[in-house]
Amino acid sequence: MHFSHAQKVLFRHCDPAGIVFYPRYFEMINDAVEALFEELLDWPFHQLHKTGGVPTVHFDVTFKAPTRHGDCLSLDLTLVTLGGSSLNIQTRAHQDQETRFLADQTLVCVDATGKPTSWPDALRQRVADITEIDA
Repeated sequence: MHFSHAQKVLFRHCDPAGIVFYPRYFEMINDAVEALFEELLDWPFHQLHKTGGVPTVHFDVTFKAPTRHGDCLSLDLTLVTLGGSSLNIQTRAHQDQETRFLADQTLVCVDATGKPTSWPDALRQRVADITEIDA
């Protein structure tokens, strides 16, 4: 794990039964990724979106246990693979030791026209400094 993001489950995340409505998990993951880019990679979304973006091109999620209103999740993100323009991130959401979901996500760095582009050298170096990934 390279980064952890706390998420309290709010009323807005839940269905009428008080269980997280699964699309809300994707919002939580995006919030965690946005925090990772700002706090760990030093490239906040408000800066990177001026010249491009990092859209998700692949998601694979396994739901392990329900999450309820009031739970406090930890979303633990691991940077797995840094490619020329792609970045694979794995997310484990849990409360205490109970895993709620596992996600495998691939982001792609794109320019202002939406075409894939190489990661900036500063980000590539930052990833190399904090991981075992060959950047």
